[in-house]
Amino acid sequence: MKLLPVLRVSAFLACLIPLARLLWLGFHDGLGANPIEFITRSTGTWTLTFLLATLAITPLRRLSGWPWPIRLRRMLGLFAFFYACLHFTTYIWLDQFFDLSGIYRDILKRPFITIGFSSFLLLIPLAATSTQAMMRRLGGRNWQRLHRLVYLVAIGGVVHYWWLVKKDVTQPAIYAAVLALLLGYRLWFHFFSSSPLFFRKR
Repeated sequence: MKLLPVLRVSAFLACLIPLARLLWLGFHDGLGANPIEFITRSTGTWTLTFLLATLAITPLRRLSGWPWPIRLRRMLGLFAFFYACLHFTTYIWLDQFFDLSGIYRDILKRPFITIGFSSFLLLIPLAATSTQAMMRRLGGRNWQRLHRLVYLVAIGGVVHYWWLVKKDVTQPAIYAAVLALLLGYRLWFHFFSSSPLFFRKR
């Protein structure tokens, strides 16, 4: 596909827009009365957005018949990890100032941080094994098994967001509905399609 390199570059630049927006707002005093909370919320919601976009690739490819979306999946997944790292760094640096004892207490005592931290840890091996070389080293079947963790990561991310906001759950409910639709599609495809194995491909 001749347009694929252009599409990849365009997608890459588009994925950087949330970061560029944060930098612009930061340099122009546009982060509000609580900049740390603004950055934390923004990077967290973009992490979820990219996770769901990654999970949407397979349904899009199957329903449309287009082969090219699969070429963008790894990039979207790595950007999900990138924004998750920014989200986590904001918490441990700007919020906690690297107070390890305070972070430890938070992880143990605040359920939304416990599940968010657990989801972040599960995301690390997925990012670390995202290359073709790691896929060959692990073997296709083992690689697929490992990358099924993305479902737990996405579920954990939605729960983390839901428990964080507590009162107005409109936005996390939207993420939950989209995730339920994407996972529901996989269940439907497993039970009502002749294609082998549910969750075989993300």
